[in-house]
Amino acid sequence: MAKIADSIDEAPESAALSNAAPSNYSTESGDSSSFTTESAPSEAPKAPRAILNVPGAAVGRRKEAIARVRIIPGGDTFTVNGREFAEYFPNKLHQQLINDPFKVLDLLGSYSVIAKITGGGPSGQAGALRLAIARSLNEIDRENNRAALKKAGFLTRDARVIERKKAGLKKARKASQFSKR
Repeated sequence: MAKIADSIDEAPESAALSNAAPSNYSTESGDSSSFTTESAPSEAPKAPRAILNVPGAAVGRRKEAIARVRIIPGGDTFTVNGREFAEYFPNKLHQQLINDPFKVLDLLGSYSVIAKITGGGPSGQAGALRLAIARSLNEIDRENNRAALKKAGFLTRDARVIERKKAGLKKARKASQFSKR
């Protein structure tokens, strides 16, 4: 503990004795190899991704929901069971979840999506649709898309399903209150 306090006390004295600017700050006449307090120049914006003229189709599943998706290059229409995307999924969280594969690949608005979904509830259907879109984008351009989709976790099927009810129990694990006598 004493060593830390001693080193802290010594640091200001040595700086005061030298009467020079600290080495991590650049001065106007300093060399260019030292560090500066200024932020590095921002990188140039990425060029938009090239869109392939190949359609894709895939199936996604989540809980009890099954989504069959066909994506077509060009246009930005999004149809789910014959209805508009925002009308079918009014929840903004579900809309964001479904559009995530396009955002990761910088392809938002470059493909038309036609989806047929059966079974499950809104959350399961949104998860199934996201998996189906990610699989179809992976099918279109595997070399460029797979790494980004895999890293984001969009190609993994979520295997969590509702546990079945067991005999003698009220639900899957809920039992009646124990009575000693």
